[in-house]
Amino acid sequence: MIAGDLHIREMAETDLDGVRPLMQHLGYDIAADELARRFAAVAATDGHQVFLAERAGAVLGLVHVFFRPALEKPVEAIIQAMVVHEDHQCLGIGRKLMTQAEDWARAEGLPSVYLHTNVIRDHARAFYAKLGYAEISEAAALRKNLAS
Repeated sequence: MIAGDLHIREMAETDLDGVRPLMQHLGYDIAADELARRFAAVAATDGHQVFLAERAGAVLGLVHVFFRPALEKPVEAIIQAMVVHEDHQCLGIGRKLMTQAEDWARAEGLPSVYLHTNVIRDHARAFYAKLGYAEISEAAALRKNLAS
């Protein structure tokens, strides 16, 4: 299990250098200036929160959770991103981050937490199942590029 010197706290702009490798671990190689722009947008939007797990100033993981009002789905918290550095997995850090996100959702009065993960990420799916998350659907992700 993890040592007591692990801290969960809100992310700040000064954490971007430590967060970029986590995004790469998820498969998203985001340029530093683009990551800064994205974080600024998240930080400026009500109902979004990014929590970091750190030890001795090193960022070991993060969770981005937000409030989603919707017509066709329950009003609930959404986990947009959750990642723990590959060298620090299976130490309880992910569980602590997810607990922090769930506590945030409860404090917001939200009745549930929803997330999606790629079906090929068996390790992630097993992790979420251990935390009590049930698979409720299979879906395709679609995107249309509006820049062209």
